[in-house]
Amino acid sequence: MSLLIKNGFVYDPLNGIDGEVMDIAIRDGRIVEEVDEREAYVIDASGMVVMPGGIDIHCHIAGSEVNAGRLLRPEDHRRDVEAKTAVTRSGVGHSIPSTFVTGYRYARMGYTTICNPSMPPLEARHTHEELNDTPIVDKMTYPLLGDWWFVLELLGGGEIEECAAHVAWIMRATKGYAIKIVNPGGVEAWGFGRNVRDLDDPVPNFGVTPRDIIRGLCKVNQLLNMPHTIHVHTNRLGQPGNYVTTIETMRCVEDLKRGDSPVIHITHCQFSSFKGSSWRNMRSGAEEVAKYVNGHPHVTVDMGQVVFTDTTTMTADGPWQYTLYELSGNKWVNHDVETETGAGIVPFRYRRRSYVHGVMWSIGLELALLIDDPWRVYLTTDHPNGAPFTAYPRVITWLMSRKARERVLNNINSSARRRSLLPSIDREYTLYEIAIITRAGQAKALGLRDKGHLGVGAEADVAVYEINPREVDPSRDYRKVRRALRRAAYTVKSGRLVVKEGEIVAAPEGKTIWTDLRLKSRVEEPEDLKRRFREYWTVEYENYVIPEGYLEVSAPIPVEAEI
Repeated sequence: MSLLIKNGFVYDPLNGIDGEVMDIAIRDGRIVEEVDEREAYVIDASGMVVMPGGIDIHCHIAGSEVNAGRLLRPEDHRRDVEAKTAVTRSGVGHSIPSTFVTGYRYARMGYTTICNPSMPPLEARHTHEELNDTPIVDKMTYPLLGDWWFVLELLGGGEIEECAAHVAWIMRATKGYAIKIVNPGGVEAWGFGRNVRDLDDPVPNFGVTPRDIIRGLCKVNQLLNMPHTIHVHTNRLGQPGNYVTTIETMRCVEDLKRGDSPVIHITHCQFSSFKGSSWRNMRSGAEEVAKYVNGHPHVTVDMGQVVFTDTTTMTADGPWQYTLYELSGNKWVNHDVETETGAGIVPFRYRRRSYVHGVMWSIGLELALLIDDPWRVYLTTDHPNGAPFTAYPRVITWLMSRKARERVLNNINSSARRRSLLPSIDREYTLYEIAIITRAGQAKALGLRDKGHLGVGAEADVAVYEINPREVDPSRDYRKVRRALRRAAYTVKSGRLVVKEGEIVAAPEGKTIWTDLRLKSRVEEPEDLKRRFREYWTVEYENYVIPEGYLEVSAPIPVEAEI
């Protein structure tokens, strides 16, 4: 099938196209030079913005953690129900949507690729079942490896190549995409009722420190030539004064950089950019964090923006979730995943009149506005931790409009308003920069060469929005921009029209993308590992591996490792 999108204002940063009026031709799911207009399905995009399909580098959308959150929060679903249509299935939503609703809502906003950032390897089967169940969008998932016992043992012994071979096996076994590290060492310490204090605090029983884990897995990532850098949730997340730990985390791999290529991604950086010594004097550390990022190209970050709403927090960082439970008094789930990782879930509401919440809201925007290079900072809410992903259009308007920011700023806690850096920041993002932080930059950071752009040969993931940049000033008319971004005029997924005028018109299966690591020599896992499975896990070694046929639509990315 061929499709032609005509006369749109195209924003395609990876190809340097900034609002040029042009046509996008599609055949057999790919962007091509041209198609015969007489034989193509034609979309008249005159007076509309055309961008590549949106990409979300970090969103908790599948797996046992997310499903436990759904079970914990029936009240989250009662108020947000989607009825069945001729094309879509029924479902429920708000902060933890059901699988089908997740796919529909991303597609309605023009998003076509999403990344689940927190998968215990033991629970990979459940995660892939839910990813299979999430329609339209392409998916990938990151195995949690920063507190895995055998990774800690190998790093403690300085066995980097052996650790790399083990991580390669885990990636293939779980059909994972990137190395995820959460509160390195702290999740394991939580099993003994404590946390780690800083990068050099020893992890109980393993003779390693968080610094050793971060540096060791960064070296492993490089040996394996992984498409994405290590994806790091820092130590001391959510604690006043943690910006110092965040900067030291970035600095600790500075000597491992290769040219200007990033080697570490700090995720939901807002939660890791706090100054102060207590909640009473907590304030923004965004200026210091942004200054470091601006001067060091080996780092990328995503925002983790907070929005004033009711949501559900969930993370493998068990100690932080316990702190949230103590602060809020809300329901709390804690889960330890055998030898691998942990998890915690707490419902939460961010309130405008809360001093701490007001500061947090400000920090996320400050980071995005103070980091000079939009290719190094990406839009996320750490869905659902800072807010549901459906808040993205609102966050985009805050970035594009100082007036929109001021409107919220005038209604938050007065002490938080006085301490905010936002009144001193004039910067307003352009549509070109929005295309970077929501599409092109994320694709580049993830190593997805055929996504995030509209060049010939790219996968035909396209979003069209009813915004005429010659008539609409996003700084002044931010409400029009927000409405348009909530409901794409058209979304095309792999060359197929899936959204028209904000409604789902087709719900095909999306792909599951994973890293198919090829080592220089075949490495068999030792018999010792099989013995340990019998001793430590609730499943046998043979049942642990996810066969490729288990994925509804498998899309491996072959990668040649250096070992």
